[in-house]
Amino acid sequence: MTIAEVAERYGLTIDTLRYYERVGLLPPVTRGKGGIRDYGEIDCQWVDFIVCMRGAGVAVAALLEYVALFKQGDGTREARKKILQEQRRLLAKRMDDMKTALDKLDFKVAYYDTAIRAAEDQLTRKEK
Repeated sequence: MTIAEVAERYGLTIDTLRYYERVGLLPPVTRGKGGIRDYGEIDCQWVDFIVCMRGAGVAVAALLEYVALFKQGDGTREARKKILQEQRRLLAKRMDDMKTALDKLDFKVAYYDTAIRAAEDQLTRKEK
């Protein structure tokens, strides 16, 4: 796949994909004739992983650490697992915080619904 096709497939810009490759989040992508990037299935799996993790709020620094360890081979599996576990813990905390905020918003919206109904009822009674 070309860089434009990958960018469209994952909802990224071409510049973002180039940045991910430049900083080391993506392994160097194979290049075809004329130096054009040719993304294979494994490259796309990396892009998918990075997009998913970034969408969940995982910091680029944590992903860089993970990828650097991955490049070092099987001896880093436990260290990579610890990074993923820590990121999972942080994500679960953010989700709890978001649930609390959602509950408060629901409470406030329900309050306004009740207040609006009461005001409308009062106006209706005055009109009679």
